[in-house]
Amino acid sequence: MALSWNEIKDRALQFTVEWEGESRERAEKDTFWNEFLNVFGISRRRVATFEKAVQKLNNQQGFIDLFWKGTLLVEHKSLGKDLDAAYEQATDYFYGLEEYEIPQYILVSDFANFRLYDLDTNQVQEFPISEFHKNIKLFGFIAGFQKRTFEEENPVNIHAAELLGKFHDQLEESGYRGHPLEVYLVRILFCLFADDTGIFEKDTFKELIEIKTNVDGSDLGALLAHFFQVLNTPKENRLTNLDEHVAAFLYVNGKLFEEALPIAAFNSNMREILLECCGLDWGLISPAIFGSMFQSVMNPEERRNLGAHYTSETNILKLIKPLFLDDLWKTFHKVRDNKKQLLDFHESLSRLKFLDPACGCGNFLVVTYRELRILELAIIKVILFKYQRLREEVASEAALDISHLVKINVDQFYGIEYDEFPVRIAEVAMWLMDHQMNLQISEVFGTYFARLPLTKSATIIHDNALRRNWEDVIPKNELSFILGNPPFCGKQYQSKEQKEDMSLVFKGVNGSGVLDYVSAWYLMAAKLIRDTTIKVAFVSTNSIAQGEQTGILWNELFNNYGIKIHFAHRTFKWSNEARGVAAVYVVIIGFSNNDVRNKYIFEYEDVKGEPHEIKVKNINPYLVEGKDVVILKRRTPICNVSEISFGNMPNDGGFLLLTDKDKKELLENEPDAQKVIKPLLSANEVLNSIPRWCIWLDGVAPKDIRRLKEISKRIQKVKETRLNSSREATRRLADFPTLFGEIRQPQSDFVFVPLTTSENRQYIPLSFFDKTNIPNNTASVIPDATLYEFGVMHSLMHMSWVKYTCGRLKGDFRYSNEIVYNNFPWPINPSVKNREQVEVKAQKVLDARAQYPDSSLADLYDPLTMPPKLTRAHQELDRAVDLCYRPQAFTNEMARIEFLFGLYEEYMN
Repeated sequence: MALSWNEIKDRALQFTVEWEGESRERAEKDTFWNEFLNVFGISRRRVATFEKAVQKLNNQQGFIDLFWKGTLLVEHKSLGKDLDAAYEQATDYFYGLEEYEIPQYILVSDFANFRLYDLDTNQVQEFPISEFHKNIKLFGFIAGFQKRTFEEENPVNIHAAELLGKFHDQLEESGYRGHPLEVYLVRILFCLFADDTGIFEKDTFKELIEIKTNVDGSDLGALLAHFFQVLNTPKENRLTNLDEHVAAFLYVNGKLFEEALPIAAFNSNMREILLECCGLDWGLISPAIFGSMFQSVMNPEERRNLGAHYTSETNILKLIKPLFLDDLWKTFHKVRDNKKQLLDFHESLSRLKFLDPACGCGNFLVVTYRELRILELAIIKVILFKYQRLREEVASEAALDISHLVKINVDQFYGIEYDEFPVRIAEVAMWLMDHQMNLQISEVFGTYFARLPLTKSATIIHDNALRRNWEDVIPKNELSFILGNPPFCGKQYQSKEQKEDMSLVFKGVNGSGVLDYVSAWYLMAAKLIRDTTIKVAFVSTNSIAQGEQTGILWNELFNNYGIKIHFAHRTFKWSNEARGVAAVYVVIIGFSNNDVRNKYIFEYEDVKGEPHEIKVKNINPYLVEGKDVVILKRRTPICNVSEISFGNMPNDGGFLLLTDKDKKELLENEPDAQKVIKPLLSANEVLNSIPRWCIWLDGVAPKDIRRLKEISKRIQKVKETRLNSSREATRRLADFPTLFGEIRQPQSDFVFVPLTTSENRQYIPLSFFDKTNIPNNTASVIPDATLYEFGVMHSLMHMSWVKYTCGRLKGDFRYSNEIVYNNFPWPINPSVKNREQVEVKAQKVLDARAQYPDSSLADLYDPLTMPPKLTRAHQELDRAVDLCYRPQAFTNEMARIEFLFGLYEEYMN
């Protein structure tokens, strides 16, 4: 049985007193270090080697005074000797050690002083032996009590996952595959963690492998199979003649070791990898992070980007803090001075229940559990140190069993996950986090506390959450919160099964075919929480809060389920520092079936930075303060302005399109083709001043086309391409091979609007063209657009609307005719003077551009290279447009967008 901190402190004080009075000249090293280990209840014979012989770098043999593989190396000198030299001598021994044997700590001493080196953190602590008992916590790693802080991308997490990846590969290559392999790896993970955190006595699992198995690994598989069976057997039911090393392990239960698995076959390399895994300090590893990384080792493709597939703890906290954690802490501080209210509050925490319906490896559940246990620990500390009478009652009961003080347990947590392997990881990760928090409780009470055997577990269901009744997992009258990070998957990337899921969930909802897969979790949650106080928060792709999807999804949630948004993180970059990580732009939305007074928007000035909090009265689905309005597709503008349309779509296989080089070669062979070649306008080429051309045969007489032999060859290829298409509509176009697939050619001058443009530009670069230019389908056109309309569209007012209502492609703006332009609220009846000012300033923008004929629009509108003259011209235009809306200045973008949504409501009422 592990010693409590109080017992360790008492032994440390006794050691200090004894060795302070001892004649150091006559002291024996062996006795000294035996008694040192005894302070922590550690047997020298079990973990340490005295006078271990090793080969040093100079090929001479050396002897380590005390060695605990992977943990501690001690170099002891006579009284008054140089401790720096002792440290150098200690590091010289590393040459003769296996990698997994290299210790985390070096301790040097001369009977009068201790100097402790932490090789992971590069920290050094030195003090006289007379102060040993005061510094005992520095040696918590020996007893498994050490506190840990978790970095988002702790290299230990990655190294551990990489090692397990090697171990996985070796097992798989030996023929150990599928479900047995997944369960086997999860069991190994539990044992590695248990070996360093006090579930097992420290390093007993590593010692079992080292001492009880052959170097060639031939008997390791059988030993582990036997070992797993023992862990699943209560002590009273075990064989009486078990090996004492194996028999010393506690009964684990929890069904983790219940299933009978095939016996794995090991070799020397596999044994060495497993020992290397044992050599890591698994107490440093966060169950919240490691689970997803561990899952990625199963997939070689994912392993190349190891670390890219987990959700960082910082990002998880962005969701759980406003969902419930901030309120719980506020309540704690409010009731901490009232004993009855504090105890009632503590009891209420044990009744909270959480569901993650897309839980993966359990990241959100694990971090949520940890944060609740941290809050509970704060409550217990108040009970122990503030209310003396209550402390005496608790202390009396705790002498028998302290478990009743810890009311929060893993069985308050529920999850649904599509893949089986993450389900197993999530279950174990919850137990591992439970144990880490129990170690913290142990420190507070001064007694060792562990929940073994495992009697309670999180309920993690292996199923498709979109086809499972969530109330089968947990009744909604027991549920408190729903949270998580459901999968993002745009309509074009959804599998056949996922499309079927969407059809089932959104049956009868018009336009739902364009929705992202994540939106199905919103509707499932909305159905469940109707007429309850359950609160929900999901991380989601930002597409559900902008563009076409917003109106479709939130119109359903608002009108049929009475959903109210309580808080929202606006778009930010969901990423971490792991190598190969892909950037994803996300939002976090918290909602419920009832309203609350205080709502919060978390705004990001830099999508890669930290947010600032804004208190608001209401949050609309575009994550802006305003009424619950949704913007739906419409064919015509809500205001009396010029209409917009898409450009022409070739659908020609590229045979009607020409580069400069193609045009030159064609005209060399067929000069008469010049009369059917026209400038082609596509977004990229217009923005970058790259000339493109097309063969435009609309209105050309058949006899003239037949004379053009090279053109006729291209027409034939267009016909063949269309006939070979899998789309019936495209095959029908084969009857019209001389024409673009869709023709929407303006019959007058027009404004050219690129449909996709970089989010880094302050304005979408618009241009005027005449009708001899052929715009393609990468742009929209506004025929007969006035200079006034051009000016308003080129203003910050229009850009604010674009940012909040358009779709995105990897963060870039995706302009929409039917969502953005046709719903844009233009100024109501601006004065003639104000309209004229917009026209004057718009012309000034065009004049400023014209001063740089050799610069492309991409050059002119790059934030770093935009000419000052053009910048000033746009600023003047912005002020002129603002005055068309109202005389008061708009102080920031938020003021603009809130005004525009209010104006939109006016137009729609």
